[in-house]
Amino acid sequence: MHPNVPQSPRPRRVFMLGATGTIGRATVQALRARGHEVVCLVRARAGLAALLPGATLRTGEVTDPASIARDGLAGERFDVLVSCLASRTGVPAEAWAIDHRAHVHALEAARRAGVAQVVLLSALCVQKPRLAFQHAKLAFEQVLVESGLDYSIVRPTAFFKSLSGQIERVKRGKPFLVFGDGTLTACKPIADADLAEYLAGCLDDPARSRRILPIGGPGAAITPRGQAELLFGLLGREPRIRSISPRLLDAIAGGLGLASRLVPALAAKAELARIGRYYATESMLVWDAAAGRYDADATPSFGTRTLAAHYAALLRGEAVDERGEHAVF
Repeated sequence: MHPNVPQSPRPRRVFMLGATGTIGRATVQALRARGHEVVCLVRARAGLAALLPGATLRTGEVTDPASIARDGLAGERFDVLVSCLASRTGVPAEAWAIDHRAHVHALEAARRAGVAQVVLLSALCVQKPRLAFQHAKLAFEQVLVESGLDYSIVRPTAFFKSLSGQIERVKRGKPFLVFGDGTLTACKPIADADLAEYLAGCLDDPARSRRILPIGGPGAAITPRGQAELLFGLLGREPRIRSISPRLLDAIAGGLGLASRLVPALAAKAELARIGRYYATESMLVWDAAAGRYDADATPSFGTRTLAAHYAALLRGEAVDERGEHAVF
């Protein structure tokens, strides 16, 4: 038992997708701390039991509907489907396979297994969709909303690991890179553990039922320039900031797009450049369509962990980020 975590008044059987990522692992911990039984469908990999203590691990393939039913649900009854599953790169083929089709198949199988509630980790950027993975996520969100099941669709802002990619270069004396003047965008980043607490809390909070839930971390929104100033301040140095034009990413994406007509394999790289440009120019805050602007005040905050504390822990060597695809630089 975890004495500082409220126990669920109604412990349930949870079928979990996307358990092996950093947010997934934290969410499994948060669910277990509340007394829920968690069964995870994972790909076979050494050391997973140590990463997901207390959870039941079943190996299978999430892109195979038969495997979800046979290897994951295994003919048993479940109460809740929780998914932290997401495409790794966001390129179109993978996005539609993972963010849409795999979720549709999992939802169908989970419903047959008795699931009446779904908690889905989505992304705040789908509110202004321009990329394949955003359209894929939105398409499944719509399927879920129309399913008749109880749902909570959680759309977080930026993750700490998304904002930590330049720490090593700055430590080596290099400047912090920003697009434009470093104030083109802002976000309210949230720690994996705080996001996990929020996701787990959806199981028992009626105020989060049948809702789309944007969520950020504590404190005021921060720009890339603010991140640079924070990092240099922790290092005790004067900020060194170098500006890059967002048009550079336009040129890269455009060039790769043209080249992909001759070399189709380059299409994925062009999409990655478009993804980079999106995050370089769009804030991860709630979008006020009527006002035509991002609204930090309308972006809810949750949790206690701050980006400043995370940067400090990284600089002390007390934390390590598994960033994967979560960085522009």
